[in-house]
Amino acid sequence: MAVPIPALSAEYDGISPSLAGGSVAAGEGAAVLGRATLGAGARLGPFSVIRADGHYVEIGEGFHLGEHGTVHIEHEIYPTHIGHRVTAGAFAVIHACDVGDDCVIERGAVILDGAKIGSGAVITAGSVVFPRKVLEGGWIYAGVPARPVAPVSAAERDSHRDRVRAERPTGHATRRSATTLDGFVAPTARVTGDVVTGDGVGIWYGCILDAGAHRIEIGAGTNIQDNSILSCGTGDIVIGPEVTVGHNVTMSECRIEAKSLIGIGSILAPGTVVESDVLLAAGAHTEPGQRITAEQVWAGRPARPIAEMDERKRRILSATPPTYRAYAASFQSVTHRPLAG
Repeated sequence: MAVPIPALSAEYDGISPSLAGGSVAAGEGAAVLGRATLGAGARLGPFSVIRADGHYVEIGEGFHLGEHGTVHIEHEIYPTHIGHRVTAGAFAVIHACDVGDDCVIERGAVILDGAKIGSGAVITAGSVVFPRKVLEGGWIYAGVPARPVAPVSAAERDSHRDRVRAERPTGHATRRSATTLDGFVAPTARVTGDVVTGDGVGIWYGCILDAGAHRIEIGAGTNIQDNSILSCGTGDIVIGPEVTVGHNVTMSECRIEAKSLIGIGSILAPGTVVESDVLLAAGAHTEPGQRITAEQVWAGRPARPIAEMDERKRRILSATPPTYRAYAASFQSVTHRPLAG
C-alpha cells in the first residue's frame, strides 16, 4: 500500500521559509524551501515546489499554486516577486521574475528570468514568457513567445482564475522505492524501477522517475530539476554526464548526450536524441525520433535550430551543474520538517 509523502519545508543557508500566520494549506509532497516568504491564505497543490536557495522568493496573500507547479529563482541574479491573489495552475513555472497582483498563469505556462508581468494579466495554458519581457497588465497572452491576444476585464480574469483553481489534481501511482541512489534525491521525488545514477547526480523535489520495464541511466554531475517527469514507455532513457534537465521537463525513452541543457517545460518525444553541447530552449517540443544536433540552440514546437552555440552560452551551461551540486549539498545537510498546514 502506498504511503503518502508529507508536505515539507527546509532551510537554506540557515534561513527557513516564513509563512504568514505560521501555516499554509499544502497538498501531499508540496515543498517550500529556503528564503521564501508567503503571505496569508496560500494554497499549494500536491508536489508543488517553492525553492528559494540561490536568491529569495516573496509571495503575497492568497497565492494558489497547482499540482507540480514550480517557483524558483536565478542564482544570485534574479529573485522572484509574486503579488497578491496570484493563481498559477498545474505544472506552471514561475522562474526568477516579477508577477503583479491578480494575475492568472494557466496550466503548463512558463514565465522566465527577468520577465515582468503587469497586474491582472492572464497567461494562457502552455504559453512561454521569454526572459526579460515586460507584459502589460489587463491582457490575455498566448503562444511561444507569449503575445497579447485581447484585453481582459476583471470578470473575465476572475473566470480564468476560478477555472484554474477548480482543477482537481490528477495524482500519480508512482511512489518512491527503497532503491538507494548515488547523489541527492529530494525527499518528495519518486523513483521506481531500474534507475542508475553516477556521482553527484541531483534528482529534485517533485520529480517522477519511472523506469517501468526498462532502465533510466543518469550520468555523473547531471541535475534533474524540480517536477520533471522521466517515464520509460518502450525503451530506456539514457542521460549523459553534466547535463541539466530544467524544471517541469517531460520525457520518455530518449538519449541525451553530455553537457547539454534541456530547458524548462520542454517535452522530449519518444526516440529523441539530443547530442552534446546543445541548448534546447524552454518550452520546446521535439518530434518522435528527432535528432537534436550538437553545437546549436534549438527552440520551437517542433524544435528547430535557431542559432549556433557560443562561449557565452557554454559558460551558462557549464555553470549550472556545479551550482546544483552546491544546492544539493546544502539540502542534504539539513532536516526536512513537516510544512505547517
